[in-house]
Amino acid sequence: MTFSPDSLDEARALLQEFPVVDGHNDLPWALREQVAYDLGARDIAGDQGAHLHTDLPRLREGGVGAQYWSVYVRSDLPDAVPATLEQIDCVTRLIERYPAELAPALTAADMEAARASGRIASLMGAEGGHSIANSLGTLRGLYALGVRYMTLTHNDNVDWADSATDEPKAGGLTAFGREVVREMNRLGMLVDLSHVAATTMRDALDATSAPVIFSHSSSRAVCDHPRNVPDDVLERLPANGGMAMVTFVPKFVLQAAVDWTAAADDNMRAHGLHHLDTSEAGMKVHREFEERHPRPVATVSTVADHLDHMREVAGIDHLGIGGDYDGTAFTPDGLNDVSGYPNLIAELLERGWSKPDLAKLTWQNAVRVLGAAEDVAREERAARPASHATIESLDG
Repeated sequence: MTFSPDSLDEARALLQEFPVVDGHNDLPWALREQVAYDLGARDIAGDQGAHLHTDLPRLREGGVGAQYWSVYVRSDLPDAVPATLEQIDCVTRLIERYPAELAPALTAADMEAARASGRIASLMGAEGGHSIANSLGTLRGLYALGVRYMTLTHNDNVDWADSATDEPKAGGLTAFGREVVREMNRLGMLVDLSHVAATTMRDALDATSAPVIFSHSSSRAVCDHPRNVPDDVLERLPANGGMAMVTFVPKFVLQAAVDWTAAADDNMRAHGLHHLDTSEAGMKVHREFEERHPRPVATVSTVADHLDHMREVAGIDHLGIGGDYDGTAFTPDGLNDVSGYPNLIAELLERGWSKPDLAKLTWQNAVRVLGAAEDVAREERAARPASHATIESLDG
């Protein structure tokens, strides 16, 4: 994949002024899985390309100016809350370890201050409502520790919200789920609708008084995967003020990759194995399938196709970027790691996107949305106290 030298130079110059706010990076979970949070064993001050998509030199090369670090934990963990606290601690220690490169950020003003100082604003997002264990007090605790968005579900339903990739149970949001959204509004925590069912998206948009985000989701009209956003939901973002941050995961952006993944999963099941089996026997079956059926490869152009469509439906004021680096095994050609963002900007420049539009995509929209959530929170806190509702009182 090649871009004209002029386009790449123009892209890099734009990112110097308006760097990327990336909505979702799973580095903390990768550090847990690989080195049990031993930050010295994966010193991101140097090249970690053999192990990670993310390190400080490549963030700089990619023109990243703000990063929402995901404090994700698996939904099947029996100790999701303390595991989430460990993830928060990991981000805190990363910021403390690299103070010349990473700046703690809780507000839109903090993001702008970090940009002015030449550091990468570091924010946190919790991925999945299981991290609050049906407790609004725990939700408030996560906010107090710096979490500024929560994805309502991950791959599995929670008791009060349906996931995009689980069997419907709640029909969207329950009464307690709507109370979670309202309490997030009161706090100033962004409601993240990546991973949730379309019914949950619509219910959340009905319930919220603040802008929502999709921290790492693409267009369902372009690639028919339940993790993506239907057009009727994208059409509601202008009225809501929120934004959808396009993701790079091949099986969410390339239809051929969606179909290939389904066939690979079916092949695993035909051999009596779970489709996510990573045992030696499971990987042997998977490798043999891939030898017979080469994996389709997404490209920068694939991702740009999503952005073109999403701009047409939602408008340029409601788009952003959420790569999902270190949360996916495969990445598009040209977006192999966090250094690749200039390639996407160069592609969009060659498609006729203007510099003002690209400034909104990379920086301005994300800062505006967080600031708008803060404005709503000031009004909400003045109008009502913290909710004392429980799931038993509302859904029981």
